[in-house]
Amino acid sequence: MSHRSVVSISLAIALLSLGSAAAQESGQHFWSGDWYLNVGVAGFSAPKFEGSSHNEFKFSPLISVGRQGAGPRFSSRNDNPSFALIDKGAFRAGIVGKFVPSRDDGDGHELKGLRKVKWGAEAGGFVEVYPTDFLRARAEVRQGIRSHDGVVADLAIDAFTDIAPDLQLSGGPRATFATRGYYDAYYGVSAKHAAESGLDPYKPTAGMQSYGAGAALTWKATENLSASSFLEYKRLAGPAADSSLVRERGSKNQVLIGVSATYKFNFSLQ
Repeated sequence: MSHRSVVSISLAIALLSLGSAAAQESGQHFWSGDWYLNVGVAGFSAPKFEGSSHNEFKFSPLISVGRQGAGPRFSSRNDNPSFALIDKGAFRAGIVGKFVPSRDDGDGHELKGLRKVKWGAEAGGFVEVYPTDFLRARAEVRQGIRSHDGVVADLAIDAFTDIAPDLQLSGGPRATFATRGYYDAYYGVSAKHAAESGLDPYKPTAGMQSYGAGAALTWKATENLSASSFLEYKRLAGPAADSSLVRERGSKNQVLIGVSATYKFNFSLQ
């Protein structure tokens, strides 16, 4: 097990312990109380692979679990499946995971001759802060499992407001950072793969992966059913932008547009 894996697992255990200790002080189990489960799906046009200059239509699941708050909880399509272990209203923290699909030359002829990236996952922790009732900042830090051995950090700030009784507009800046293990898998080009692919050799380092912004329009059809349309733009930076795969066969500009629908299940645990 790598040092980074130990860090991610330790973070999850620490958060779980904090939640359990707080619950014991109140004479309840840490899972006691009212909870929600959000389940949904998003369909969108996105780059065929990170750094691609061509888009294709894709689907992805939307899942989140947490304690019921005093009011409606803001959520974004960018939020990966998560479980809140600490929920103090204006502050939330817990564990988060992400499924990572495989990548090979079947995802684009530009990838011919490059190493195949196995399917896997990323696991770690998240923190959310609500400095005001219309602003949320969220950070996720995840360790790669099987697909890559790097650490990925996503940062996002969203402002949100109701422009009609059942219609919410939201949006804000995003940024992603990663370590060398991530870039080696997706952007690195060894001497062997350079000869097979025709790309220039490239050995990446750690740094910012991308920066950009996103916006969404969300319609609350019923108390539990919501639908959204969204648009996101990001520009690859640092080790990602410098890769020969992006420079010679791809694009630094990445655009995503789509729609989603989620349903909220409410339940209680003793």
